[in-house]
Amino acid sequence: MDKIKIALQYVMPKHLISRLVGKLAAAELGSITTAAIKWFIKQYKIDMSEAAQSEPEAYTTFNNFFTRALKPGVRPLFDDKDYIVHPVDGAISQCGPIKDGQIFQAKGHEYSSLALLGNQADDAKRFEDGDFATIYLAPKDYHRIHMPIKGTLSKMTYVPGELFSVNPLTAENVPGLFARNERVVALFETEIGPMAMVLVGATIVASIETVWAGTVTPPTGKKVFTWDYPTEGPDALTLDKGDEMGRFKLGSTVVMLFAKDALDEFAEDVAAKAVTRMGQPFAKIED
Repeated sequence: MDKIKIALQYVMPKHLISRLVGKLAAAELGSITTAAIKWFIKQYKIDMSEAAQSEPEAYTTFNNFFTRALKPGVRPLFDDKDYIVHPVDGAISQCGPIKDGQIFQAKGHEYSSLALLGNQADDAKRFEDGDFATIYLAPKDYHRIHMPIKGTLSKMTYVPGELFSVNPLTAENVPGLFARNERVVALFETEIGPMAMVLVGATIVASIETVWAGTVTPPTGKKVFTWDYPTEGPDALTLDKGDEMGRFKLGSTVVMLFAKDALDEFAEDVAAKAVTRMGQPFAKIED
């Protein structure tokens, strides 16, 4: 059955299905929208007591529900200056060193940081012998993405690609998954050097957004696009630790890259398959 599930992903029109689902998720359909939200809450056992608006009827579109805000204080920020924090709710797929430009995906599979970053050689060089972490957001999770450390935006890259599912089964069976799927790469300059936040699209992910550019995809394209941003002066965009930097509409994966010697060690509970909660300690900064 697992082999059939993977084989179907190679042949199904993933972009078409994803965009159609995206249009439905953005539509205001009244009682139909409310019924879909109630089904989703029950199916995935979502704790709506954490949401700023806990009643399904409060959301006019499914997208509004999916990217719902949380109540103040639900995700307290670990404010130790020696630590960076988890950017999202989810589960760690993998984390560890970037070895010879390769990132570990799953047993038997690796992919290059160069490919992940849209073949931007100068960007990939900045993360040689650094560290990475891949965090998977399940449908039940909170889907806003936050800053693990204070950073100033320097570059954004849109990379076209496939829209395979990014669940654990697919990660174990599709080679180079995160470097094949459509993605948005945001580079930040931080006190510990460069940091890449890679927002990876997936099947039925209707949209990837950032707080500075709004919707980056859709529409999709066949070319890599880059935007450079000033890191000094009045037009520089600096986000504090814990600030929202983007969001997914219908879930996916975040891959973080850090430079060599930026991190001292991962926090005690950071390991493959560990549950993450936005704002909790992720890694200790190198002294």
